[in-house]
Amino acid sequence: MYTPEGDRVRYQRPGSGLTALAHLFGILAFILLLVWLLHFRGGIDLNSDNPVRVFNVSSSLMFFGFIFIAGEAMMAYKTVAAERQMQKVFHMFLHLIAIVLGIVGIHAAFKFHSQRGITNLYTLHSWIGIGTFSLFCLQWLIGLAVFLFPGASQETRARTAPWHVNGGKALLLMAICAALTGLMQRATLLRLQHQTEAHVVNFLGLAILLFGISVELSVSFGRFNA
Repeated sequence: MYTPEGDRVRYQRPGSGLTALAHLFGILAFILLLVWLLHFRGGIDLNSDNPVRVFNVSSSLMFFGFIFIAGEAMMAYKTVAAERQMQKVFHMFLHLIAIVLGIVGIHAAFKFHSQRGITNLYTLHSWIGIGTFSLFCLQWLIGLAVFLFPGASQETRARTAPWHVNGGKALLLMAICAALTGLMQRATLLRLQHQTEAHVVNFLGLAILLFGISVELSVSFGRFNA
């Protein structure tokens, strides 16, 4: 006989396992990113006279903010056992951190282009990235107004919730697309082929992709745990 409790028991274990797997891929991606930027690309410094080190700030912060922290925020809201209001506050706070890091990361990218005399916003990577950032900020503002503050009616929240949830998933995938196109673009410009650095970049891209897939599955299974 079907019962909601049966669904919770059935999906709790795979949901928890996928959350742990997502953490693992996220940490692995972060380690590979640091190895690449610190060992192969000369380090990270926003105030450096070396444009490469400035650009590395953008790569690190955009991943850490819009992929890792955003993914953790999605999983925290769906899989962490806590009061609903506390889940909302933590979820929104993590996304606010992502926005702040994104602002600094975009500033670093524009500064790099200025130092090198490169035109801004001419690649597919930059279009996806700016579009993702803009929609992310809009998503955060709507979520703040509708779900966190008590002003919106229950009917408005019910109508908005599916768009907010699925919009968040889409934005994570967009951020991953931006990251992967950025990696491909940079590897092409650096003419990376069979060097060790090329392998690090490829494994980094795979880790980012698997992190996103694991987050999506974790959130989908996690809805049965509440």
